[in-house]
Amino acid sequence: MTVFALIGANALLLMYAWLLSAIAASYLSGRKGYGEKIGLVFGLLTFVVGVVIWLVWPAKEHSKWKLLGPFGRGEGRPKPGEATKSPTGSQTV
Repeated sequence: MTVFALIGANALLLMYAWLLSAIAASYLSGRKGYGEKIGLVFGLLTFVVGVVIWLVWPAKEHSKWKLLGPFGRGEGRPKPGEATKSPTGSQTV
C-alpha cells in the first residue's frame, strides 16, 4: 500500500507542475499578443517545453510585452513620469 501512496504523491506533484506550466505559457502568449488560448494549448500538450517555447517566441509589434515589458503595469495605472489629469482639470506630472 505504501508504494501506491508514493506513486500518488509524485503524480500529484507532476500534475501541479503540468498545470503551472500551462498557466505560465498562457500568460506569456497573452502578453506577447497571440492570445491566451494558444499558450494554454502549448502548456498543456508540451509540459515545461511550452514555457520555454513562449519565452523565445517573438512578441507582436504592439503587444503588452513590447509596450509594458513582461511584468509591466496594467492598463488602468499610468507609468511613472507620465502626465495625468487631476480632478480639477490641471495636469500633474
